[in-house]
Amino acid sequence: QILWGLFKKLVIADNCAIYVDDIFLNYGDLSGGTLFMGAVLFAFQIYGDFSGYSDIAIGTARLFGFKLMQNFAFPYFSRDIAEFWRRWHISLSSWFKDYLYIPLGGSQGGLRKKIMNVFLIFVVSGFWHGANWTFIFWGALNALYFVPLMLLGINRTNTAIVAKGKLLPHIKEFFQICLTFVLTTIAWIFFRAESLDHAFDYIANIVSSDLFSLPNVPLYLVVLICIFLVIEWVQRHKEHALQLDKQKIAKVPRLGVYYLIAITILWFSVEPQEFIYFKF
Repeated sequence: QILWGLFKKLVIADNCAIYVDDIFLNYGDLSGGTLFMGAVLFAFQIYGDFSGYSDIAIGTARLFGFKLMQNFAFPYFSRDIAEFWRRWHISLSSWFKDYLYIPLGGSQGGLRKKIMNVFLIFVVSGFWHGANWTFIFWGALNALYFVPLMLLGINRTNTAIVAKGKLLPHIKEFFQICLTFVLTTIAWIFFRAESLDHAFDYIANIVSSDLFSLPNVPLYLVVLICIFLVIEWVQRHKEHALQLDKQKIAKVPRLGVYYLIAITILWFSVEPQEFIYFKF
């Protein structure tokens, strides 16, 4: 688990960070396709950075005999925003639910109170990240995503692992995953931007300038992310992607996988980037 956390951080997050920083800094001079890809890369940067950080911490704790809770459960395979938030930063989401959402009444009471509680929990989550309007807006936007699911009574529909026991999702699940990822990526723009003006200008430039043009990002990074997604998809029913079954996989193949991951880390490591969540 520590090894997989290092892979997420040093290979996925840090390589993405180089291009994300450049794209968000020079967004006015780039095509819509590149800007959209920059937002996608940030989605993988923050996921690789924070879930990698969590894997390293959980794995290190295991060395000392402590079993910490799973903090990320393959959130980018979620079929709606409610499922995403059950799978993203589980420890913080659980804390907010237990100590803020439920004491406020949760989903009990009238319609107005339900909506108010949802907005409050998400806005406070945004404020927890920093006293900046970008974080507040990020939280409120996620609340806007969530409220329709709650009003329709389908916010608890997708609780099981997607396509459990199957190699591929069916077409409906695939489009649900894609839509949820796109909505989440749009929200991440506000999380990453320096200001609300920066975020809105960035989004305006996406839709007004060659959105379907070929993004100017290196092919190797796209390939790395695709490989990363395939590994996570295959292992989505596990606590982490390198949790290999000793009963089904012999020792030599397992060691081969570990060494391959270690070599990949050494080969693709770049100048270390600070953990994003060190700011919080």
